Amino acid sequence: MTGKKSRLKAYRRGRWAELIAAIWLVLKGYRLVARSYRTASGEIDLIVRKGRLIVFVEVKARTSLDIAQTAINHRQQQRIRQAAAVFLQRNRKLSSHDCRFDAILIAPKHWPRHIRDAWRESSG
Repeated sequence: MTGKKSRLKAYRRGRWAELIAAIWLVLKGYRLVARSYRTASGEIDLIVRKGRLIVFVEVKARTSLDIAQTAINHRQQQRIRQAAAVFLQRNRKLSSHDCRFDAILIAPKHWPRHIRDAWRESSG
């Protein structure tokens, strides 16, 4: 039961962090396209748009911003890239737009940290 409770708590914390990140991005002029976008290859926390730019956003909530930043590993990046490719295939109208991978880091007693271009499509 303890494992179940901790997973539920982590899930709720993650959903809350996604909501905070989505609001943060909307306040910065982005338009929310999708939240918790799931494919067989992976999940994208947020997909936002600003003009002709589509941004795939990974949200990390941890006890500090530094710990949150290190929590985005290569394997996660690869899954997000694959899910982004699926999204673009399913949304052909957006496939000609510029794309970017960002991160939003959430930690107690800090403003959200938006890292633009957190990793590139061609990385590793």
